[in-house]
Amino acid sequence: MAKTIVVKQIASASRRPAIQAATLKGLGLGKINRTRELEDTPSVRGMVNKIPHLVTIVEEKG
Repeated sequence: MAKTIVVKQIASASRRPAIQAATLKGLGLGKINRTRELEDTPSVRGMVNKIPHLVTIVEEKG
């Protein structure tokens, strides 16, 4: 079974650069307090690390 992480959006993308809003959309988020369970890959980790002020990792599975 692949490792996964649960990512939660903690801040709004409004009044942020377009690239940050696009990164949120790429993670499948868009509204505050939404969560997504994503595969723990270097690309997903990179996206999360680009917007640490907008998202948080709730838990790591696997």
